[in-house]
Amino acid sequence: MNNNTLPAAQLIAHPHALHKLSEKLRCENKIAVDTESNSLYAYQEQVCLIQFSTPTQDFLVDPFALNDLSPLKPIFANQNIEKVFHASEYDVICLKRDFGFAFRNIFDTFTAARVLGRKAVGLGSILESEFSVEVNKRYQRANWGQRPLPSHLLAYAQLDTHYLIPLRDRLKAELMDQGLMPLAQEDFNRVCLVNGHNCVDKSNEWWRINGAMDLPAQKAAILQELCRFRDRLAQRVNKPLFKVYNDWVLLELAKECPQSPEALENLGVLNSRQLKRDSEAILSAIKKGLISTPVYPNRVPRPSERFLNRLEKLRKWRKTTGEKMGVSSDIILPRDLLSEIAETNPANESELQAIMRSVPWRMEQFGSQIIGIIHSA
Repeated sequence: MNNNTLPAAQLIAHPHALHKLSEKLRCENKIAVDTESNSLYAYQEQVCLIQFSTPTQDFLVDPFALNDLSPLKPIFANQNIEKVFHASEYDVICLKRDFGFAFRNIFDTFTAARVLGRKAVGLGSILESEFSVEVNKRYQRANWGQRPLPSHLLAYAQLDTHYLIPLRDRLKAELMDQGLMPLAQEDFNRVCLVNGHNCVDKSNEWWRINGAMDLPAQKAAILQELCRFRDRLAQRVNKPLFKVYNDWVLLELAKECPQSPEALENLGVLNSRQLKRDSEAILSAIKKGLISTPVYPNRVPRPSERFLNRLEKLRKWRKTTGEKMGVSSDIILPRDLLSEIAETNPANESELQAIMRSVPWRMEQFGSQIIGIIHSA
């Protein structure tokens, strides 16, 4: 079976159609949702398409054609409408960031599959095993910001939500049968609370470049100025940073510090187009870095031995417990809670409960074991 057998999705590109869709979705008790963004093609990624499916219809909402998506806000915030996603965290972050949506009542088929101990949890793998549907993965890296979107991309996007509701029904039945629904529900609730990322100043993230921490302080200042140059250029041409200049190019420029057009060309890291367009700006950034205040990375203090000991014992317990239950270790205890418990060092179950208030099922199942691990450490 393939997506050619599906009835065509309805493209929503006018305000009147969006209002009609909103009214229809309000009458459903569960809907499937997905998004497509253009992170590989733009300086600041944005949601380029929102897919919805009901048990009977598929819809594709074009945010570029609509100035106002507020009619969808009550849908996402409605506790009585279950929103079915696959790997929802990224979608939730993007929808919060771009449109200010709030979320309640999510079912995540990716998380459900992981809680059930499934090994192949990608949507393509699950659709193939559950519905004999093959997904063409080459469209995952498509430019969703292009307009008009070609029909093959629209059909691919439709497939991402078309089967999610029946998939949800199968996975929920398994979770209920195995008594794992409360565990999965905790993670569904937690993803509703993730923060939407705001636009950040990418020019000051020089220290994330592999090898930057090993530079002398003055050359680190040069690298910082080169990153600021790249950031300005990326914004101007609206491309992601890596499509303007790769990290290794900036690192090599900072290491060698060419200070003339000839030296820059002889370094051999820029092509002819880059040399013609950017030589002056690059040399200016290097010159500015040479006379700037030396830059030292923020060194994170080494954690205490007691903290590291608690963390290691908790990790071993989590791994062993996960193996017994046939699930990944982070299903037993999410990474953020693991670190907070190790850092806080709760003295008793009451203090632990304050940390684990968002995961009461896990607290009930594992609380006494965790306290035992803490005390033994």
